[in-house]
Amino acid sequence: MNVKIQSVKFDADKKLLDFIEAKVNKVERFSDKITSAVVTLRIDKDNEHGNKIALIEIEVPGESLVAERQTKSFEESVDLAIDAIKKQLEKYKDKH
Repeated sequence: MNVKIQSVKFDADKKLLDFIEAKVNKVERFSDKITSAVVTLRIDKDNEHGNKIALIEIEVPGESLVAERQTKSFEESVDLAIDAIKKQLEKYKDKH
């Protein structure tokens, strides 16, 4: 699977990029139809809910699955977004 990671207005360190790559690649176990994944990381001004936002887009034939989560750390945001993508993949597999 082709995984593209974008960080908006900051440079993500190698440790974070490796973490994201490993998490996203694990999603491939849920469906062999995934063609690509795009992870966008950005920092928001809202500190109440956390300011780290992870947006994950997974491409499957005929659909694009998207999940966005905002927490106090990128790792937690990615974890929660991956969980949401897994649920969407289950629904996608049930439909097809």
